[in-house]
Amino acid sequence: MRRLLLLLAAACALPAAAQGPPRQVESVLTDAGPVSVVRVADRVERPWAMTFLPDGRMLVTSKPGTLLIVTDDGQPPTTVSGTPTVFAQGQGGLLDVALDPDFASNGTVYLSFARPGPEGSAATALGRAVLDGDSLRDWRVLFTQEPYVTGPNHFGNRIAFGPDGHLFLTLGERFQFDPAQDLGNHLGKVIRLNRDGTVPEDNPFVGRDGARGEVWSYGHRNVESAVIDPRSGELWIAEMGPLGGDELNRIERGANYGWPVVSWGMNYDGTGIPDPPTRPEFADAATHWTPVISPSGMAYYDATAFPEWTGSFLIGSLSRQGLVRVAVEGGEVVDEEVLALGERIREVEVGPDGFVYVLTDQEDGQIWRLEPLGE
Repeated sequence: MRRLLLLLAAACALPAAAQGPPRQVESVLTDAGPVSVVRVADRVERPWAMTFLPDGRMLVTSKPGTLLIVTDDGQPPTTVSGTPTVFAQGQGGLLDVALDPDFASNGTVYLSFARPGPEGSAATALGRAVLDGDSLRDWRVLFTQEPYVTGPNHFGNRIAFGPDGHLFLTLGERFQFDPAQDLGNHLGKVIRLNRDGTVPEDNPFVGRDGARGEVWSYGHRNVESAVIDPRSGELWIAEMGPLGGDELNRIERGANYGWPVVSWGMNYDGTGIPDPPTRPEFADAATHWTPVISPSGMAYYDATAFPEWTGSFLIGSLSRQGLVRVAVEGGEVVDEEVLALGERIREVEVGPDGFVYVLTDQEDGQIWRLEPLGE
């Protein structure tokens, strides 16, 4: 009972997305020393994801359905035309954005989004188009999660490209629980696709009766953080648990991560869920968090501006209002710290300058840059 009360107190203390302007801190003390926090841009409506173009400009998604080109010179963002219609309710909307590995030659941009379906339903979808100036052309939907589900929760998701060029897309279980264990749907799965949306022949469940060939791993809850570790080529995700039990997972081909059969957290009604070690057939987390960190956005740091962070994952944290830095060596967590920024952080990216950029989770969101104090 004491554990439940502590978890409930922690959950109640988590702030909702603030409606006023972000309260930017000027600096934060970290294990790497003092870090300066610089405002790069503001007035970004409900930002969700960003990525850097080769020329240093940023592509930023806005949940209501807008894709923006943002510069760091104080100019207003430019709206990119040609984006898809989205289901902009609850956790749905225009979500992740990623550049094709061959963007320099093909100009291709990938977008994930909540796609409206029949009778008010929605599903996570993935599409691609060519970025031509400030417009998208040749838009094509490559994948749509099945089945469509009513409700506004647990769309996931993040896009990551493996070293072989295949595309990973993380998919939430749409708050449906048990389907995450069923290989016959896409709920609560990590999928792997060719860049044209077709299914790679070496995916683990290709040809199995009753299984979807796109599935790479399963038994996930809601995954809004994903990145490739360039040292190993492996996909890592940070996954939202229920009441407690957020997880950092190294994703293995064909593995089952246990949701909702096991979890390091509890159900919202206070009933228990067996801990992962009680069911060794499920893959367990590299680390887990209770109270939760509410992970959203994730980057691997291998630049030079913060040499102390080399080999670390930087995870955006909504409930801890900052970044969670997790150092990993040989697949094991060896160090961790929280960088308190005073606002819910939705996304994190390492810029071409080696500095760290974050999006605040606000109605009028901002982009901040973290750099060594004195730069």
